This record gives sequence, structure tokens and C-alpha cells, in this order.
Amino acid sequence: MAQPPIIQISIDVTILDEALALARGAVAAGVDWLEAGTPLILAEGMRGVQMFRREFPQAPIVADLKTMDGAGLEAEVMFKAGANMVVVMGQAHDASIIEQVRMAKRYGGKVMCDVMLCADKPARARQAQALGVDYIIVHTGFDERNMIKGLSPLNDLPAVLAAVDIPVQAVGGLSIDQAIQTLEMGAQIVVFGAPLVISGTEFKAQAGFEEKLREIVARVKKIQVGRPVQDSL
Repeated sequence: MAQPPIIQISIDVTILDEALALARGAVAAGVDWLEAGTPLILAEGMRGVQMFRREFPQAPIVADLKTMDGAGLEAEVMFKAGANMVVVMGQAHDASIIEQVRMAKRYGGKVMCDVMLCADKPARARQAQALGVDYIIVHTGFDERNMIKGLSPLNDLPAVLAAVDIPVQAVGGLSIDQAIQTLEMGAQIVVFGAPLVISGTEFKAQAGFEEKLREIVARVKKIQVGRPVQDSL
């Protein structure tokens, strides 16, 4: 059954007050999910997620941990802080994925698996689905795409979509039009962040953040996606 896509905002700043201001603007603009980005988590830890949860009690919150090890403990910390979703890397050992899934079930949360740098992204996405993750992230990394020009998650997205039955998102250096294109290709969640509404070089907000987001949300809400997206609350 067709439905509007989920709109996620990646808040990749490192100052908590600035992150909260961006989150307020995003919620006011109609964004569905708030992501506590990796830079914010590195700077503020669980406190950033706690403050997001306190200020936005109804908003689904993604904690982009990029977990490679200690996955159960890291997930538990963030679920206790108020996150609904956590991120484990596809490059991690199966045991890490299993532990994060186990902890998510304990706390009523969800797990995203990021297949960045996996040699066979569709195969690893399929394995992660079998291990119990709820979402797949097709990701071309910041450093990777800066060193090797022309790389894009759009190249990997079709094969990953064909490999799994769970919702998929694609991130990594996409323009606004390209991010929206991921939905037309079959993704169910669209992510906006650096460098679209946040400066990817300075991890600071771009001017006109909320206004720009309102325009993006209006465009995205006209699109319908076919694969259902699980409720994260």
C-alpha cells in the first residue's frame, strides 16, 4: 500500500544548543525523524539524545553510532537515553549485529545496518536482514567520496533494494534532487543533512535552514512509496 516517505534530518553539528535549534526548525518544517549524527554523539554522547528526547517526546530519534564493536552496550546506552533507532555497520562481525538486534528487542527499538565499504553491499544487506535488522543504509562515506571522485550511493541503491524486503535509505554527498531521486528509485526513507542543510566542511547550519527544509518537505510529501516503513515508536 502506497504511503508518503519518511523524511529524516541528519543533525551533524557538534554543539548541543545548535543541534537543538536545528531540531526545532526541522520539526516545525515537518520532518518525521531526527537523527543525532555521529559528530553530535562524539561531542555530546548520550546527553545529546537525552535532550532531543526531552524536547521532542513524540519524535522518532536515530542515534547514528556507526557501531563496529561492543554493539549491545552502545545500543543499550542510546535506547536508555531515548533513541528509537541505532546504527550498526555492515562491516562489523555478525555477533555485533546480533547483539544490537537483541538489545533493540529488549528496549522496543529498531536497528539500522549501514553497508558502507562492504565488498558486496547487496549480499551484506541480505545477511543483515536475516540477522534481524529493521532498515538498511546504503552509504558512500565522506572521506571515501572525497578521495575517489564520482562515487555515489545511487550506484549501489538498486541492487540493495532488490536484495532485501525491509526499508532502505541512501546517504552520502547527495544533492537535494538526488536525495529525492532515491525515493523514485524505491527507497522509503529520505535523509537530508550535510551538505544540503548543514555545511559538511564545518558541521554548522546553513543559512535559511528551516525555510529550505519546508520547501524540501513539500516536495517529498507529494511522493508515494510502496514498501511499508515500520513504526519506530
